[in-house]
Amino acid sequence: MPNIVLFSGSSHQDLSQRVADRLGLELGKVVTKKFSNQETSVEIGESVRGEDVYIIQSGCGEINDNLMELLIMINACKIASSSRVTAVIPCFPYARQDKKDKSRAPISAKLVANMLSVAGADHIITMDLHASQIQGFFDIPVDNLYAEPAVLQWIRENITEWRNCIIVSPDAGGAKRYCTGPGGTRQIICVFADCFFLSVCVR
Repeated sequence: MPNIVLFSGSSHQDLSQRVADRLGLELGKVVTKKFSNQETSVEIGESVRGEDVYIIQSGCGEINDNLMELLIMINACKIASSSRVTAVIPCFPYARQDKKDKSRAPISAKLVANMLSVAGADHIITMDLHASQIQGFFDIPVDNLYAEPAVLQWIRENITEWRNCIIVSPDAGGAKRYCTGPGGTRQIICVFADCFFLSVCVR
């Protein structure tokens, strides 16, 4: 059975270290740098032959640089004969561009899915995709995890008056994901630019 090797991209090294600590693993050695012309360079510092590789890299912040770094890391591990490469992407890049909403508009989320597959990813783990149909853009397994249970647990443990609180959502899609425990009337405010509406949810 292959061993697990965990690598971190440069987007969230603190998160990667916390994951490694939780799993009782050491982060794999990897060196990322940029050439003078701003090309991204990645060097995997240990053998991954026959190993089960996990690469943690988020798609926020410097999105294009982080995405390119992830693609190069996946490909570097794949051509180094790793058994399997799983990309752990907490924030999927270009997820908001998941449909053709106007003429000549690209479906960039599909393009990113193709790029990850071509780079050599065998499995994708992400969280709270902008739209669940993005999973259908892939020909490889995708696990879309949900942060809602952990967020609700944190709210209940850290906000004493959580039963009387108001949840603010940036759009109607976020409002649909709103969920609370049993009993009572809940309120959620959805904010759209300069206006808002109030929706009352009874559970």
